[in-house]
This record gives sequence, structure tokens and C-alpha cells, in this order.
Amino acid sequence: MMDMLVRLYALPDLAPLVAAQAAQGVTIRRALAPEKHVITDWVRAQFGEGWGSECEVAFGHRPIGCYIAVRGAEVLGFGCYDVVAKGMFGPTGVAEAARGTGIGKALLVACLHSMFMEGYAYAIIGGVGPADFYARAVGATPIEGSDPGIYAGLLSRPPAEAHPEP
Repeated sequence: MMDMLVRLYALPDLAPLVAAQAAQGVTIRRALAPEKHVITDWVRAQFGEGWGSECEVAFGHRPIGCYIAVRGAEVLGFGCYDVVAKGMFGPTGVAEAARGTGIGKALLVACLHSMFMEGYAYAIIGGVGPADFYARAVGATPIEGSDPGIYAGLLSRPPAEAHPEP
């Protein structure tokens, strides 16, 4: 999967996206440190260990590099930045039942606006799945030759059955 580049000085306005979510009872906000275990447990359950590990890294930054979408006490989505490398957006994900409601775009734009305010002019979206979504949402463009990019040689835990008892 390729990486994509985003011009942070040409982002859509965040306020209408947040307002549209608020009208649906969804709050888009930066995560708080005491929520780390709740958010990272949710990310692991929804999207796996790798993204859970990446989300943990976002909580080590000041300000925290993780935005969340919540309805009351229910987590609906998350978005992180500056995790795998500085200047990179991701991972991000929305609960299956909440997809198609604009939460993903609101989280994306919130993270990217924070990156711009922190001094970045551009962001890289790493290992993009839905390239059309990112192109439409924030004008992201493909970075030629970026597959597999920084993720080349990524280690993963082998299945438990691959380790026979001694």
C-alpha cells in the first residue's frame, strides 16, 4: 500500500465537520491521558495489536497525538499522528457500525489541523488503504515508489501454534 502526501496549509475547515458530528451526538476531541487504557484496549479489540501498539505511542506525546470520536462513553473511532514517524498520520479507524457517518473525515481533519498548528507544512498518510477517500477528503496525492515504504520488513508475532513445546 502506498503513502500519500497532504498539504496541511490547504485543509478543509474543521468546525463544520465537528458541528455535524455534534448534531449526531458525537464528540470529536483529543484523547486524555487517563483514557489511554480504554482507548488502546478498544483499538486492539477493533483493529489488532499493531494498531494498539501505535496508539499507545500517541499517548507518549505532548500534546497527545490521538483524537477520538465518542458518543457518551462509547468509543466510535480514533485517529493518531506522529506515531510511526514524525509527520505521519495514522493509524485511524472507525467502528464498523459508525462508518459512513463522517466520523473518519472529522478525525482525519482534526489530526491534520493539529499537525499544522504544531509546525508541519505537509503530512504523510502511511500505507493507505482507501486512497480515494483521502484524495476527496483532504486532497491527498500518491507518493510514487512509497510501497512498502517505512513498513518494509515490519515484524509481526507468529501464530502460537508455530512454537512447539520443548
